[in-house]
Amino acid sequence: MTAMLRIYQRLWQVNWAEQWQYRANLLMYLLYWMVSPIVYLAVWTAVANSQGSVGGLTANDFATYYLTLLLVDVLTSEITIHILGYKVQEGSLSVDLLKPMHPVLTSTLVYNLAFKALTLLVLVPVWVVLALLVQPDFSAVTLGNLLLAVPAVMLGFGISFVLGATVTCLAFWTTRIYSISEFYWALAVLFSGQFVPLELMPGALRPIAEALPFQLLKYFPIQLILGRAAPETILPNFMLGMAWLVAGLAVFLVVWKAGVKRYSAVGA
Repeated sequence: MTAMLRIYQRLWQVNWAEQWQYRANLLMYLLYWMVSPIVYLAVWTAVANSQGSVGGLTANDFATYYLTLLLVDVLTSEITIHILGYKVQEGSLSVDLLKPMHPVLTSTLVYNLAFKALTLLVLVPVWVVLALLVQPDFSAVTLGNLLLAVPAVMLGFGISFVLGATVTCLAFWTTRIYSISEFYWALAVLFSGQFVPLELMPGALRPIAEALPFQLLKYFPIQLILGRAAPETILPNFMLGMAWLVAGLAVFLVVWKAGVKRYSAVGA
């Protein structure tokens, strides 16, 4: 256990230093994460202001929702395909496979965490400026809400990471991995509450969205932070999240093992 902690510590030091070498890349991702929530914020608040409310949500509800989404999105998202996908396609994964540790559950995981930490350093001041401009009412947010949301955010990232890693492993079988990833990303945007809060989804789609893992990445943590989660849904959502995390990890390990065998067989 101590040896593994030292490995993760060293990986953190290496990846943290590496992040500072790619500041332009950081700004690109930051803009990518900011554009959609800000656009959705502007659109939905304008509609709510003109109509008084939309599905019971006021302009302030949309403002607090999408500003919270800006932070939660960074905390729960992952960029595994951009770290691992090209290594599989170019054959440079061979170097990582020679190391006595799992390349995804160690180096790739820590790279994601270091990237998040640096992104938040830049995003938080921008978020404060946006909050001052929009002036949302966050009075419903309490310390208890934030503490309850911490494990939800961690669970959301865990699910996002194993699902993203599983999708990335499809690069062992196809060169169109980025097209598959875009389709996966589109599903995540639709069902995670990023495009629209789940309470505004059509009746037939909402039960599907609530059963899928995507709402656990964004919508559920946001509702906890804002104090809008119904008490009877909190424990079931945590249990659902644990089930998706365990299932996702199991599927990833199976796909990874099969993919590495195929990767080795072709001599990459």
